[in-house]
Parts: sequence; structure tokens; C-alpha cells
Amino acid sequence: MPLLNSVLRSSPIFRKLPILISRSMSSASDEVSKAKVAAESASGPTIFSKILDKSIPADILYEDEKCMAFRDVMPQAPVHFLVIPRKPIPSLSKAASQDTELLGHLLQVAKDVAEKEQLENGYRLVINNGPDGAQSVYHLHVHILGGRQMGWPPG
Repeated sequence: MPLLNSVLRSSPIFRKLPILISRSMSSASDEVSKAKVAAESASGPTIFSKILDKSIPADILYEDEKCMAFRDVMPQAPVHFLVIPRKPIPSLSKAASQDTELLGHLLQVAKDVAEKEQLENGYRLVINNGPDGAQSVYHLHVHILGGRQMGWPPG
């Protein structure tokens, strides 16, 4: 074991580990901070409602009468897009039982767009819900991330 410890401690990645952990934690804490601020100001139009009415441009991948899919402006994977409902549901926890069909439609669209994006090796679906879930925009949205091996656990 002493030899293994010596080898590990002398490796370049081990020396960079504190920096990598620090960057990772600051990035995560930045997202948490953004989410808490967003939760406090969750009323009124969101950036997603402005994308839906096309007053803000987006790289739209799909749209129909119920939803829209577009590329994330700050991708966290080689392929990262969002699927949002046209109906302004603030978060998954605010969805009503009458939204069940719409929620299923969002997942079907996510699957169809993932196929068009050639994510045949797999992808991850994420819905951040509320401040502790790091939700930063209070308009329900599904993140679809792919194009690389995802790590686990995610959070």
C-alpha cells in the first residue's frame, strides 16, 4: 500500500485534484445560487416564454402546438437541448393531473429529437425542480444531454 500511495500522490492528476474539486464545487454552488435567486423572482415572463413567442432567438430543433425543443445556450454535453411546454407550468411539482398527457408528450418529443440528434448510444433526461433541485428558470423544462458518457451520481 505505501508504494501505491506514493505512486498516486506523485501522479499529475492527484496534484490537480484539489483544483478540480474546487472548480466543480464552485460551479455547483454557482448553479445553486442562481436557482435560489430564480426561486425568489419566479413570477412574470421567463426567458423560455420569450423563446416561445420568438422575441428571443433560439436554435429550434422541433416545435408543435404543445411544446418546443431547442439547443441549450450553455451546453453541458456535446448534445444538450431542452424540451419545454407552451403551457407555462412553473415546475414539475406544479403540474396538475390534467397535464399528464402533456408531460408524456414532452418525453416523446425528447425521444424523437434525441433520435434525430443521433444519440443512439444513450442520453440523460433531467428535470430540475425547485430551489433544492437547482431549477434556475421557473418554466418546466426537460434537459436532454448526450454525446458522451455520463457520470454517476449526477449531483
